[in-house]
Amino acid sequence: MSDSQLPPLERLLSIMARLRDPVSGCEWDREQDFASIAPYTIEEAYEVADAIERADMDALRDELGDLLLQVVFHARMAEEAGHFAFQDVAQAISNKLEARHPHIFGDEADDGERQTDRWEKLKAAEREAKGATSAMDGIALSLPALMRAEKLQKRAARCGFDWHDPKGPIEKMQEELDELEAAQSDEERLMEAGDVLFVAVNIVRRYGIAPEDALRASNGKFEKRFRAMEAMARKDGKDLASLPLDEQEGYWQAVKASERGKPS
Repeated sequence: MSDSQLPPLERLLSIMARLRDPVSGCEWDREQDFASIAPYTIEEAYEVADAIERADMDALRDELGDLLLQVVFHARMAEEAGHFAFQDVAQAISNKLEARHPHIFGDEADDGERQTDRWEKLKAAEREAKGATSAMDGIALSLPALMRAEKLQKRAARCGFDWHDPKGPIEKMQEELDELEAAQSDEERLMEAGDVLFVAVNIVRRYGIAPEDALRASNGKFEKRFRAMEAMARKDGKDLASLPLDEQEGYWQAVKASERGKPS
């Protein structure tokens, strides 16, 4: 039976095995290892998120395939090294999902507890079973910084270490801005700037907003407005980059006014 006649997942696993074949496989695929592939895995996850944000279902199908390839690639390398295979990956996540939903797959009654609370308790128990000694254990270092800051703060909050309302971190923000202004060295400025961003995450989180989502939305808004500024300037026969700041600001305000449906 040729690869094309296999069920889709088996076909993908077979293709990956052939690409990694030490004799007849693809030179590039054979040279890769976990570390070299990891950046592609992260990139593909972001491309999935981008397709979702654009509501592009054709792109989402393709990007999910690219992400699945990353899982298959890592699993194949692990199998070659004698660690585990793709089937073990699928079995592990199936076991985890069933264990984290005892009210669905087991005999435990649904006591009305929020799914997120139940999920976090089960995950905490899993971390403890693996030898975790801190509430901070298990938060991946490779996460985007904003997302990791949010996770660190949420873990601390579950231990009671958190402000009661947004007023606390808002007041703390001014303190951190003052410390950034007073910093004397590059190292101090780096640390104080980080503190400013960390507190900003806390403020946003207190309003029930995911900081990563908020900044992504703001990035998109800024890019859209800047592109509109460039278009306005070109229409006026000007190069935006060569204009003084006050004239650039005028275009910025014109774009914002157009968004509100007001005359510029």
